Amino acid sequence: MAGRIPSAWLDELYARTDIVSVVSQYLPLKKDGRRYWGLCPFHNEKTASFSVNSELNLYYCFGCKAGGNVVQFVMEMERVSYMEAVKILADKIHMTMPELRDDPDYERRRSQQERLYAANREAARYYHDMLWKPEGKAALDYLHGRGLDDGVIRRFGLGASTDRWDDLTAFLEEKGYTREELALAGLTVVKGDNAFDMFRSRAIFPIIDQQNRVLGFGGRAMGNAKPKYLNTSDTPVFNKHKGVYAINLIRKIRDLKRIILVEGYMDVVAISQAGVIGAVATLGTALTNEQARLLKRYAPEVHLAYDGDEAGQHAIERALGILESEGVPAKVLYFPDGLDPDEFIRQRGLEAFQRIRPMTGVSYRMQRLRLQHDLETQEGRTEYAKACAELLKTVRDPVDLENYLEALAVQTGFSRDVLIAQIGVAAPQVSQAQTNNSYEKRESLSPKRLKQSESYRTEQTLLALLATGNLPADMVKAEDFSDQHLRWLAEGLLNGRTASDLMADASDDDTRQAAGETFSLLSEQERDHAAQIAQDCLRNLQIQRLQQEMNALTDLMRTAETPEKRAQALKEVTAISKELAYLKQQGR
Repeated sequence: MAGRIPSAWLDELYARTDIVSVVSQYLPLKKDGRRYWGLCPFHNEKTASFSVNSELNLYYCFGCKAGGNVVQFVMEMERVSYMEAVKILADKIHMTMPELRDDPDYERRRSQQERLYAANREAARYYHDMLWKPEGKAALDYLHGRGLDDGVIRRFGLGASTDRWDDLTAFLEEKGYTREELALAGLTVVKGDNAFDMFRSRAIFPIIDQQNRVLGFGGRAMGNAKPKYLNTSDTPVFNKHKGVYAINLIRKIRDLKRIILVEGYMDVVAISQAGVIGAVATLGTALTNEQARLLKRYAPEVHLAYDGDEAGQHAIERALGILESEGVPAKVLYFPDGLDPDEFIRQRGLEAFQRIRPMTGVSYRMQRLRLQHDLETQEGRTEYAKACAELLKTVRDPVDLENYLEALAVQTGFSRDVLIAQIGVAAPQVSQAQTNNSYEKRESLSPKRLKQSESYRTEQTLLALLATGNLPADMVKAEDFSDQHLRWLAEGLLNGRTASDLMADASDDDTRQAAGETFSLLSEQERDHAAQIAQDCLRNLQIQRLQQEMNALTDLMRTAETPEKRAQALKEVTAISKELAYLKQQGR
């Protein structure tokens, strides 16, 4: 959707929307002081750590650190885009969506899209009803023959199209839809004065989005009709590169550990019937970056469960690259004997499916490389080792690298040191205890740990006080904040933006988390004494920074190459000591 929502309209939406009322539709809240509390919907907990601030229209979880404004809460709960969440909230309070900036044609297109969604919904009902009539017997027999029961057929809304030329077109025209609308929705093909149904003599799979809107259809031919599989072409409401099949059924599954991505609609339906949770499929195309970003909203990991034939295996390699480029952790479910997921689960059962151990992307690629080389020959082992070494250059985790090296050494007969040399990295010569210590050190120096430093907490308190609006003008400046995320938030507040507005515009997860955590401190501050507390914060920050400067100069005194440099460092240390003493006396 082109254009931007006018800021004045958004301000009104935020002003008229009560975040407590919105959140309460998803989980029970209990008031305690100025805030409301409940069990966090984003992680499992037994003690309420999820807080809602009605004054600022913000939420924050002290457990998992999730936070944001009312729009972001709806985005997370409904797994929708920003614009979709805004529309959901606008509908709740009966606000009309505005004409977008730079997009004067918006209302016409919006009205058109609503008509196409409605036409698709009517078509889906028509196809589903037809499945249970004599005209749909061939499709129903096909679905039953694939092992589907009536329950799962109804759950997915499967249907049938007749073998007649214009049954659906005539039905929808009687409902008031024009031939032009039906053609635009991809339901009807118009050639001159003639019109005929796009889908004829097919089993129908409706494609439904996160908002339960029918976007289009996939059709599997009955008999010898060509093509075997037919999908709705791109329309004003459907883009096969952006959605995934069955996303509507996983959108409300909380704490979904992984999404299983399969190739076809039938695979999704069949393995879902068998008890597999979280299965989706692309829409007749290879995985796209847009689809990868969509899947990222719903689970922390994607398992690729493509067909076992060569085409499916090649598609896995491509999909791994797409997912990795979008920062989506991915693994592979490898089915033996060239089976696809549907065939495997029908032949061997759910337990066998669940016993398949997901392979990492590197392990899978190494397996693929192994199939391309004859390991019975020295030449084959050599080329395989070189190819894997090139692949292992991308592995950054030392423990993972060690595991891959161990497996490769066994397969090829080359020593670990030789393989390390081929990769081109230094072999880590450390004991297990040293490895554990290195992990402890890395954890202690992580951004989350560093942010708990005294200066960071002081800057947080100062920023929270600034957000109250109770500080004198020019008392606090953006330069008072050394942390880049807090400084960005301070610049926004000093320019008159609200905390809720800043949460909406946070450009990355670190900034958003910093904002959520900081603004959650507001109700803990003594607002009547905001100026005094802020003054103390500013003094403490100055003391902390002077102390850091003095420590650096003290180190310089010990390492200075000449007496002149040591004398200059001593002079500066003396001056800083006096300033520190004065500031500390002020604090007392």
